[in-house]
Amino acid sequence: MFRYIAKRILFAALTILGVVTIVFILQRTTGDPIATLLPPDVPLEEQAKLRTALGLDQPIHVQYGKFLAGLVRGDLGYSYRQGAPALGLVLERVPSTFKLASAGMLVAMAIGMPAGVLAAVYRGTVGDRIVMSLALVGQAMPVYWTGILLILVFSVRLRWLPAISNGGFVSMIMPALAVGAYSAARIARMTRSSMLEVLRMDYVRTARSKGLRNSAVITEHALRNALIPIVTVLGMEFGSLMGGSVIVESVFAWPGVGRLAVNAIMGRDYPVVQAVVVVVSAIFVLINLGVDLTYGLLDPRISIANTTRR
Repeated sequence: MFRYIAKRILFAALTILGVVTIVFILQRTTGDPIATLLPPDVPLEEQAKLRTALGLDQPIHVQYGKFLAGLVRGDLGYSYRQGAPALGLVLERVPSTFKLASAGMLVAMAIGMPAGVLAAVYRGTVGDRIVMSLALVGQAMPVYWTGILLILVFSVRLRWLPAISNGGFVSMIMPALAVGAYSAARIARMTRSSMLEVLRMDYVRTARSKGLRNSAVITEHALRNALIPIVTVLGMEFGSLMGGSVIVESVFAWPGVGRLAVNAIMGRDYPVVQAVVVVVSAIFVLINLGVDLTYGLLDPRISIANTTRR
């Protein structure tokens, strides 16, 4: 297991390095940050001084070398706008994004998994068609549209919930519903597909022939063996949400990583954007590693040795 984890961490480090390198290069093709940091009427001499102070006057390969040296030390530079360590600014927002992602996943699982199981058990019925139709609508509706609808209904008309989020529980309800509804649709479709495949297996028919209750057959035999592809989807969805629900965080003014990334991109704050990419990539890789290790708990036939051959 240690060898497998070490190998995955090495590949993860190379992946993060590749992603950050691409972002590092692309950022410097979007324009000069000085134009967003200083008024247009500032003398060229002052602009040159600030460019030198930020190290932007050096060749790109020199800037990249300094960035890599800082990355090894855990120093990702200072924000151009706030003057604070870029990594610290990102880590401050991670708990808020984690709360929103966790709440959204709870909503998605509470809705998507039962709906998918019911659709599979009652395949071909009216209930199955209703669930799949709702799942199709849920995936077709943009997240920002769902968020705006929730604001119009619960904030503007009913005045039950605040339109602007402050990180508290009450203000988290609508953002969690917005991201959870979209993820629930995907989870429901995957749960139904995985359950349909398992329900046709011989051991499920054997369990039913022994006189076991239908609920026991579904939960203890079918659902447990159908969880592996579902867990994969859950991991991908949670990783995406931890990457920052940019649109939802912008709609609800949620103080998370996604909103910080948008502001940094608009302001050409290179160190903050690079720090966001490093942190989000690391989180996504760790979640995928956790999903792989979970396979062995769900199905003892899957071992780390078999996983390494994938």
